Amino acid sequence: MAAEFKEVSPNAPLGEKALTWLDNRFPASKLYNEHLGQYYAPKNFNFFYIFGSLALLVLVIQITTGIFLTMHYKPDAALAFGSVEYIMRDVPWGWLIRYMHSTGASAFFIVVYMHMFRGLIYGSYRKPRELIWVFGCAIFLCLMAEAFMGYLLPWGQMSYWGAQVIVNLFAAIPFIGPDLALLIRGDYVVGDATLNRFFAFHVIAVPLVLLGLVAAHIIALHEVGSNNPDGVEIKGPNAPKDAAGHPLDGIPFHPYYTVHDIFAVSMFLMVFTAIIFLAPEFGGYFLEYNNFIPADPLKTPAHIAPVWYFTPYYSMLRAITGEFMYVLMASVVAGAAVMVTKVKMQAIFKAVIAVGAVAVVAAMWGFDAKFWGVVVMGGAVVILFGLPWLDHSEVKSIRYRPSWNKYLYGAFVLNFFILGYLGVQPPSAIGERVSQVGTLFYFGFFLLMPWWSKLGTFGKVPDRIIFAAH
Repeated sequence: MAAEFKEVSPNAPLGEKALTWLDNRFPASKLYNEHLGQYYAPKNFNFFYIFGSLALLVLVIQITTGIFLTMHYKPDAALAFGSVEYIMRDVPWGWLIRYMHSTGASAFFIVVYMHMFRGLIYGSYRKPRELIWVFGCAIFLCLMAEAFMGYLLPWGQMSYWGAQVIVNLFAAIPFIGPDLALLIRGDYVVGDATLNRFFAFHVIAVPLVLLGLVAAHIIALHEVGSNNPDGVEIKGPNAPKDAAGHPLDGIPFHPYYTVHDIFAVSMFLMVFTAIIFLAPEFGGYFLEYNNFIPADPLKTPAHIAPVWYFTPYYSMLRAITGEFMYVLMASVVAGAAVMVTKVKMQAIFKAVIAVGAVAVVAAMWGFDAKFWGVVVMGGAVVILFGLPWLDHSEVKSIRYRPSWNKYLYGAFVLNFFILGYLGVQPPSAIGERVSQVGTLFYFGFFLLMPWWSKLGTFGKVPDRIIFAAH
């Protein structure tokens, strides 16, 4: 049944008439109130809660600058590098657009990593926000695909050889690997067909999926409400509300958090602009110096490494060697033993874990280390999807967890940074050992979480949000 049209006085201001006309045909005011004006968020948001809005800002920057870059870029192996140089040197303000896009790629990962870290320490993935976290991890996965495909487009030395190495990794997958690698490349080597495929996915396919996931992420968030540093639910059936039904521990997103986010955006844009104008390459981390050299299939760079935001996973890939496989086998057996003996579950599940561990060890004997390196690299991202079901802690927020949890989370972050640093360094015996230890710690953090997350003495979570205005 169609909704009744709202009437407006003939003497009403023109703006009110225009808004009423629009509301009668499109729920503009309804959407504004539900997702901004009357969306109540917890009143104790802190610094860590700015990164979601910043991620949305960087997404807009990337899409806008990407549109302008595609106007002059040529997805042709013989012309791609020259078209980028043309954008940089001859297109009015082309250098600015290109540097905004390249710096924006790194900025995107910085704010997304910080956004995920906030979710990790405050338990934003816990019930009822599991789907929000899953959508967020899917966004992260799409973002990695988008960045990897865009990385090839400048057709510089590091772009070409980085893509060559990563695409060839798919060939290590048993049975379907060679055909899969050929499908991705579109040819027997990275060339013109690969460039065209990556360009199509980078500018059309992946952004469409990414935008859909972002919309789903926000809709799911506004359906169940935002988490907060105390982990107190402000919209639950038992949460205190005023006469109008609004949560007493919440405040309207607008104007309170819009002002909060505008300030954060201002600070972010100052840093972002400073990097663009003063250090767009950022010491070779945002734009590698080898990428200012045209791609040469006959000349391999001395050291091939991906961009910094991929290096922790690349470091895990390189850590998997033939001898390290024995350590992985022992780790699988030990992990299964801990799960079976320490975690309370039905006997049928313990049997499944035991059989699964035997099957994994047998598979490790059957396939070479290169394949398992690819599995570990992919698994390091995929395991994030299971976080809502791995954490068995009594409380959400780290504020009310045992104090040693803070050191554990700190060690996890430090380990991630070390893996990232080793990923940009040339291979070495010491670096290999450190990467192997770091890889074990990374997976141990998640796989043993059902056990260690229940240990210790937990603080009492307050019934109401603890907040003092400042």
